[in-house]
Amino acid sequence: MTNVELVTRKLAIVEEHVRRLKARRPADLAVFERDLVLQDAVALGILVLVQEAMDIALHIASDEGWELASTYREAFGVLKRHAVLDSGLAIALSGTAHLRNRIARGYASVDAARLWQDLPAGIATFEEFSTAIAIFLRCRSEAGEPGERGKG
Repeated sequence: MTNVELVTRKLAIVEEHVRRLKARRPADLAVFERDLVLQDAVALGILVLVQEAMDIALHIASDEGWELASTYREAFGVLKRHAVLDSGLAIALSGTAHLRNRIARGYASVDAARLWQDLPAGIATFEEFSTAIAIFLRCRSEAGEPGERGKG
C-alpha cells in the first residue's frame, strides 16, 4: 500500500512550489522578459514541481504494485489507468514532463513569453493534481489498510 507519509511530504513540496510560482509570476510579460533571474527562478520552480509530481506518481504505482512506467510521461498514465487521475489531467501532466526535460537540459527552446503565458494553466493543473492525490491518500488512510505507513 502507498506510503501515505512519504507521499504527503512530497505533496507539501508540490503545494509550496505552486504557491511560489503564483507569487513570482509578474502581471506584465515585459517585466518577466527583462528579468533573467526571475525567469531562472520560475524555471527552477517548475522543474522541482514537475519532478516531485513524477516522483509521487512513481511512488504510488510502485507501492500499490501497479505497472511501472517506462518514461516519466507515462507515470501519469499509470495513475489514470488506476482511476487516481482523470484522462485530461493525466494528459496535461504528461506534457509537463517534456517541459521539465527542456528546462533540466538547458535547451534554448524554453521560450520566456510562452512560459509566462502558460504558467497560470500549469499552476491550475498542479493544483488539480494535488487535490486528486490528496483524495487518493485520504481514501487509503480511511481504508486503514495495514502497511500503508512506514514503507520507505
